[in-house]
Amino acid sequence: MGGRVDTKSDPWWTKNNASNMTEVHSMDELLQVLQANADKLVVVDFYARWCAACRALHPKLCKIAEENAHDVVVVKIEFDDNKDLCRGLGVRVLPYFQLYRGERGKVAAFSASISKVARIREGIAEHRPGGTYDTDPATAAGWPAADVAEKSSSEDEEPAGEREPAPAR
Repeated sequence: MGGRVDTKSDPWWTKNNASNMTEVHSMDELLQVLQANADKLVVVDFYARWCAACRALHPKLCKIAEENAHDVVVVKIEFDDNKDLCRGLGVRVLPYFQLYRGERGKVAAFSASISKVARIREGIAEHRPGGTYDTDPATAAGWPAADVAEKSSSEDEEPAGEREPAPAR
Protein backbone atom coordinates (compact mmCIF):
# COMPACT_ATOMS: atom_id res chain seq x y z
CA MET A 1 0.00 0.00 0.00
CA GLY A 2 3.12 2.21 -0.22
CA GLY A 3 3.29 4.86 2.48
CA ARG A 4 -0.27 4.37 3.76
CA VAL A 5 -1.24 3.04 7.17
CA ASP A 6 -4.43 1.55 8.57
CA THR A 7 -6.00 4.37 10.58
CA LYS A 8 -9.13 2.55 11.69
CA SER A 9 -7.48 0.01 13.98
CA ASP A 10 -4.75 2.30 15.35
CA PRO A 11 -5.31 6.03 16.00
CA TRP A 12 -1.54 6.53 16.38
CA TRP A 13 -1.75 10.35 16.14
CA THR A 14 -3.54 10.51 19.52
CA LYS A 15 -1.07 8.35 21.47
CA ASN A 16 1.54 9.63 23.92
CA ASN A 17 1.14 13.31 23.03
CA ALA A 18 3.13 15.49 25.41
CA SER A 19 1.37 18.16 27.47
CA ASN A 20 2.81 20.88 25.20
CA MET A 21 1.33 19.34 22.04
CA THR A 22 -1.96 20.59 20.64
CA GLU A 23 -4.03 19.99 17.52
CA VAL A 24 -5.45 22.95 15.55
CA HIS A 25 -8.07 22.95 12.80
CA SER A 26 -8.07 26.48 11.40
CA MET A 27 -5.90 29.51 10.74
CA ASP A 28 -7.66 31.31 13.61
CA GLU A 29 -6.70 28.52 16.03
CA LEU A 30 -3.12 28.55 14.76
CA LEU A 31 -2.87 32.32 15.18
CA GLN A 32 -4.27 32.05 18.72
CA VAL A 33 -1.62 29.47 19.65
CA LEU A 34 1.14 31.59 18.08
CA GLN A 35 -0.01 34.71 19.96
CA ALA A 36 -0.43 32.88 23.26
CA ASN A 37 3.09 31.43 22.95
CA ALA A 38 4.99 34.42 21.55
CA ASP A 39 7.71 33.85 24.19
CA LYS A 40 8.27 30.25 23.05
CA LEU A 41 9.26 28.41 19.90
CA VAL A 42 6.21 26.98 18.16
CA VAL A 43 6.86 23.88 16.05
CA VAL A 44 4.05 23.16 13.60
CA ASP A 45 3.86 19.51 12.52
CA PHE A 46 1.88 18.91 9.33
CA TYR A 47 0.92 15.24 9.10
CA ALA A 48 -1.69 12.88 7.68
CA ARG A 49 -3.20 9.87 9.42
CA TRP A 50 -2.45 7.69 6.36
CA CYS A 51 1.23 8.77 6.13
CA ALA A 52 3.61 5.99 7.21
CA ALA A 53 6.53 8.43 7.62
CA CYS A 54 4.35 10.63 9.88
CA ARG A 55 3.39 7.62 11.98
CA ALA A 56 7.02 6.48 12.32
CA LEU A 57 8.10 9.96 13.41
CA HIS A 58 5.26 10.53 15.91
CA PRO A 59 6.83 8.78 18.97
CA LYS A 60 10.11 10.68 18.45
CA LEU A 61 8.24 13.97 18.09
CA CYS A 62 6.33 13.29 21.32
CA LYS A 63 9.63 12.64 23.12
CA ILE A 64 11.22 15.80 21.67
CA ALA A 65 8.17 17.82 22.73
CA GLU A 66 8.32 16.43 26.25
CA GLU A 67 12.07 17.11 26.55
CA ASN A 68 11.52 20.74 25.52
CA ALA A 69 8.21 21.48 27.26
CA HIS A 70 9.56 24.55 29.09
CA ASP A 71 10.08 26.67 25.95
CA VAL A 72 8.63 24.79 22.96
CA VAL A 73 5.02 24.18 21.89
CA VAL A 74 4.19 21.60 19.21
CA VAL A 75 1.12 22.26 17.08
CA LYS A 76 -0.23 19.39 14.99
CA ILE A 77 -2.22 20.03 11.81
CA GLU A 78 -3.76 17.05 10.02
CA PHE A 79 -3.51 17.55 6.26
CA ASP A 80 -6.71 15.85 5.08
CA ASP A 81 -8.89 17.75 7.57
CA ASN A 82 -7.21 21.09 6.74
CA LYS A 83 -6.19 20.97 3.07
CA ASP A 84 -6.80 24.65 2.34
CA LEU A 85 -4.87 25.74 5.44
CA CYS A 86 -1.96 23.41 4.64
CA ARG A 87 -1.77 24.46 1.01
CA GLY A 88 -1.98 28.12 2.03
CA LEU A 89 1.03 27.55 4.29
CA GLY A 90 3.02 25.92 1.47
CA VAL A 91 2.86 22.28 2.56
CA ARG A 92 3.79 20.03 -0.36
CA VAL A 93 5.34 17.04 1.38
CA LEU A 94 4.64 15.16 4.60
CA PRO A 95 5.75 15.16 7.33
CA TYR A 96 6.53 18.87 7.17
CA PHE A 97 7.53 21.30 9.88
CA GLN A 98 7.42 25.05 10.30
CA LEU A 99 9.01 26.82 13.26
CA TYR A 100 7.70 30.17 14.53
CA ARG A 101 9.24 32.45 17.11
CA GLY A 102 7.26 35.45 18.36
CA GLU A 103 7.77 38.67 16.40
CA ARG A 104 10.25 36.94 14.09
CA GLY A 105 7.44 34.89 12.59
CA LYS A 106 8.42 31.80 10.63
CA VAL A 107 12.09 31.09 11.22
CA ALA A 108 12.40 27.68 9.56
CA ALA A 109 10.50 25.27 7.34
CA PHE A 110 11.59 21.78 6.35
CA SER A 111 10.56 18.19 5.82
CA ALA A 112 11.91 15.56 8.17
CA SER A 113 11.34 11.82 8.24
CA ILE A 114 12.43 9.37 10.93
CA SER A 115 15.91 9.22 9.38
CA LYS A 116 16.17 13.02 9.62
CA VAL A 117 14.76 13.51 13.12
CA ALA A 118 18.01 15.31 14.00
CA ARG A 119 16.83 18.18 11.77
CA ILE A 120 13.95 18.81 14.19
CA ARG A 121 16.31 18.81 17.18
CA GLU A 122 18.71 21.17 15.34
CA GLY A 123 15.89 23.56 14.46
CA ILE A 124 14.75 23.65 18.08
CA ALA A 125 18.30 24.16 19.37
CA GLU A 126 18.87 27.01 16.94
CA HIS A 127 15.58 28.89 17.30
CA ARG A 128 14.38 28.26 20.87
CA PRO A 129 14.62 31.15 23.34
CA GLY A 130 18.29 31.28 24.37
CA GLY A 131 19.23 29.02 21.45
CA THR A 132 22.01 29.42 18.90
CA TYR A 133 20.23 32.28 17.13
CA ASP A 134 20.06 34.27 20.38
CA THR A 135 23.58 33.49 21.59
CA ASP A 136 25.75 33.24 18.46
CA PRO A 137 26.24 36.58 16.64
CA ALA A 138 27.41 34.80 13.49
CA THR A 139 24.16 32.84 13.29
CA ALA A 140 22.00 35.87 14.05
CA ALA A 141 23.77 37.99 11.43
CA GLY A 142 22.62 35.63 8.70
CA TRP A 143 19.01 35.32 9.80
CA PRO A 144 16.97 34.12 8.10
CA ALA A 145 19.43 31.79 6.46
CA ALA A 146 18.41 30.91 2.93
CA ASP A 147 19.00 27.22 3.52
CA VAL A 148 16.86 27.21 6.68
CA ALA A 149 13.82 29.31 5.88
CA GLU A 150 11.95 28.19 2.80
CA LYS A 151 9.60 30.39 0.84
CA SER A 152 6.04 29.18 1.06
CA SER A 153 5.41 29.85 -2.62
CA SER A 154 6.89 31.47 -5.66
CA GLU A 155 5.27 33.39 -8.48
CA ASP A 156 7.19 31.19 -10.94
CA GLU A 157 5.80 27.93 -9.52
CA GLU A 158 2.62 26.32 -10.69
CA PRO A 159 -0.10 26.02 -8.03
CA ALA A 160 -0.27 22.70 -6.22
CA GLY A 161 -3.86 22.13 -7.29
CA GLU A 162 -5.50 19.07 -5.79
CA ARG A 163 -2.30 17.01 -5.46
CA GLU A 164 -1.77 15.13 -2.24
CA PRO A 165 1.55 15.85 -0.54
CA ALA A 166 4.22 13.28 -1.15
CA PRO A 167 5.59 11.39 1.88
CA ALA A 168 9.10 12.50 2.84
CA ARG A 169 11.85 9.98 2.36
